[in-house]
Amino acid sequence: MVDFLKEAEEKMNKTFESLGNQYIKTRTGRASASVLDDIKVNYYGTLTPIKQLGNINIPEPRMIIFQPWDKTTLSEIEKAILAANLGITPENDGNIIRLPFPQLTEEKRKDIAKTIKRQAEDAKIACRNIRRDYNDMIKKDKKNSEITEDDEKRLLDEVQKVTDKWIEKIDELSNIKEKDIMDI
Repeated sequence: MVDFLKEAEEKMNKTFESLGNQYIKTRTGRASASVLDDIKVNYYGTLTPIKQLGNINIPEPRMIIFQPWDKTTLSEIEKAILAANLGITPENDGNIIRLPFPQLTEEKRKDIAKTIKRQAEDAKIACRNIRRDYNDMIKKDKKNSEITEDDEKRLLDEVQKVTDKWIEKIDELSNIKEKDIMDI
């Protein structure tokens, strides 16, 4: 029984980590190299992660500078960044690519905050679904007389405590990210 409580905890942790990864990629008006994580560039016929093709620098809060090791790839890198639809227009000067992050408008900040809340709610729903699955297993074990009624109640309480803990962590993370977005 303790094993599947650990499983439930691990699954909820993965849900939390997934939410954190989504939040890292959410644009906040500040430059973050993580916005380039999913971009792949056609490098001599092979889709290659952009981070493997050059150096990424953040010289100021709203600017990323990408300096490729092979300058012949600049146009392909620029195309890949534009295709990624980041809302950022790359500036190619023949040696480096600058990615200026525009200041977010109040309306855009509110839209991003709504997205953050929706993602948090999706993560909480995923945790509740995990809880439901494990509760069903516990009730099935009780029905098959594999555990006692006292064990059933104790295990259901423990699953609920684990769920409450992760939902609280999700709320904390989304509140921090929302505050980060709304700060000018």
